[in-house]
Amino acid sequence: MVRIITDSSADIPNDLLEKYAISVVPLSINVDDQDYFEGVDLTPESFYQKMSETEILPKTSQPTPLNFSNVFMDLSKNGEELLCLTISSGLSGTYQSANLGKQQANVNVTIFDTLAGSLGHGLQVIKAAELAERGYSVREIVGELQDLKENMNILILLDTLENVVKGGRLSKFQGSVAKVLNIKVILEGVNGEVEVLEKVRGSRRFFKRTLEIIGERKQDFSDTVFGITHTGNMKDVEFLKNEIKARYKPKDIIVNYMGATMGTYAGKGGTIVSFR
Repeated sequence: MVRIITDSSADIPNDLLEKYAISVVPLSINVDDQDYFEGVDLTPESFYQKMSETEILPKTSQPTPLNFSNVFMDLSKNGEELLCLTISSGLSGTYQSANLGKQQANVNVTIFDTLAGSLGHGLQVIKAAELAERGYSVREIVGELQDLKENMNILILLDTLENVVKGGRLSKFQGSVAKVLNIKVILEGVNGEVEVLEKVRGSRRFFKRTLEIIGERKQDFSDTVFGITHTGNMKDVEFLKNEIKARYKPKDIIVNYMGATMGTYAGKGGTIVSFR
């Protein structure tokens, strides 16, 4: 049996973590000089509240190598194969930290860079856990994951550019202009990093265009699992979920809160839609 390990940025619902006995190594988040472990002592809801009250963008930090090595050593005691899937190495140092943890633990564990974040990462973890349950070896699981990773679509919908301004990637003037003009931004995950896909004016056009982009990516969604994460904007998510169901009839749609790691950058009203 293969044991699956991941980090907290995967944003996998708790019921699925428990179902597949997936071990989670938390990232840390600093808000107003106070440190928290994602998903351990800071819920998404409380994080969004704290984030809205601070002028300084919260800072995330990858788990230390020791955090990973402790988990690896503990799980290796039963002689099981270990597979650890991390957030994209283009977004965080977590992949590198996991590899250092592997060296410290000196145990047989495979580290896999998903080149994704949130449920784009999480869908790969869930797939790995399903295959492990069916008796696949680590080598066989990684072989299956390569195709999933290379064909993952990740659309990041920014309702506000407030956090982009806080992070210094956009001036306050540009952010103010975007707010006045009601400009929304659709980003895309490409090769493990984030690029601007389109800028859209107005909320109605924003979601309409998102649904169009999904339809442009493939024709048959009958075997597709969607992952949608959000920063508390359930009304938007319910709209997207219902429209995706009606238009594309996918196999399943997993919805969950976006954790602090990705929520820091998505900001208020942010949504990430992931699918293969």
